[in-house]
Amino acid sequence: MTGVRKLPSNRRLALLLGGLAMFGPFSIDTIFPAFNAMGAQLGADKLAMQQVISVYLLTYALMSLVHGPLSDAFGRRKVILGGLFLFLLASIGCALSRDMTTLLLFRALQGFSAGVGFIVGRAVIRDVLHGDDAQRLMSQVSMIFGIAPAIAPIIGGWILGWSAWPVIFWFLAGFSLLLLLTVGLWLPETHPPEVRVKVSPKHLLRDYFAIALNPRFQRLALAGSLSFGGIFLYIASAPIFVMDRLGLNEQQFAWLFLPTIGGMTLGAFVSGRAAGRISGTQLTRIGFACMGVSTIANLAYNAWVGDAITIPWAVLPMCLSAFGVALIFPILTLAILDMYPRQRGAASSLQAFSNLFINTIIAGVVSALLSRHGLWLALGAGVLTLAGWAMWRWEAQVSRRAEACPKEPAALEPTDQI
Repeated sequence: MTGVRKLPSNRRLALLLGGLAMFGPFSIDTIFPAFNAMGAQLGADKLAMQQVISVYLLTYALMSLVHGPLSDAFGRRKVILGGLFLFLLASIGCALSRDMTTLLLFRALQGFSAGVGFIVGRAVIRDVLHGDDAQRLMSQVSMIFGIAPAIAPIIGGWILGWSAWPVIFWFLAGFSLLLLLTVGLWLPETHPPEVRVKVSPKHLLRDYFAIALNPRFQRLALAGSLSFGGIFLYIASAPIFVMDRLGLNEQQFAWLFLPTIGGMTLGAFVSGRAAGRISGTQLTRIGFACMGVSTIANLAYNAWVGDAITIPWAVLPMCLSAFGVALIFPILTLAILDMYPRQRGAASSLQAFSNLFINTIIAGVVSALLSRHGLWLALGAGVLTLAGWAMWRWEAQVSRRAEACPKEPAALEPTDQI
């Protein structure tokens, strides 16, 4: 690739891109154990504290539409470095906040920058690798990414145990500084000038409309977003679910996150090992089957015990559901990126926007409505999982029709660019 420095090894690249993907989830989950302390100091109740997550997700979703196209135009490395620097400043602002308004302002600024690593990082993978190799690296990054939601609330609980909640944001600032230095040393440019796309609001809107209105993109994006939404409903409800429903304390969030992320990490490992051995369609079927079994078990348990849910039974079904999500997500993501070879950044951004928009609604509305009762949460997660499966089944039906009509793109296979 002309004008591009030698890439690090796949293992080092996986560590780097996994770290970049981690600081977004770190921004959500690390502060969960501090909700009560933050609310007491800032004069905010639990519903108001939920907006600390919703504001972050809203700006994350809006800016996700910009990160990818900017990297298509100016290169991946510059955009990642700029986003990390802005996140560093926003984290310092959160640490210094002494009222709710100021905190929400800097949380919004964190959201503007936090998606750059995850969104642009996926485009980097597709820049340098193809086929089964890309699926393997995407799965390795997913394994590393999956660690973040598990260890983030544990780290937050430890910090809160010996210091005040602003130190959590100082930790996020330090983590982003480490990533900033690492990207500067390790990551070369993978999108050289000769293949870049000029930024034009008119052309950007045209491309976004073309991608967003593509029925295949809609089915693939919603299949992934809605399926993950079943897990994210529990993540967004973690402060109430862990402390009120399960009766645990700020240092015991691992009871929710370790089984969930353990399942996700194992699923990502299996997805990488299966690349080239099991078809993407077959892996997707297995993933949704696991999520279906998990949904039935979760509903049955919550209907049986009512509000008397206990660990570990209340969290074990999520382990299997997370395993299924991790099987399907790399396949759906690569299918979307392969649809638009010259606009991978834009396609990645729009997929991320779809996922984040749904997560914002879940965190700001659905979680607030359902988190008071275990059965309501199980029903909500089940509906989201069922909707994701329905989108994938729709795509599978289109795939079967495409076999008889070659003009239609086959499911989970590359199609022409815009």
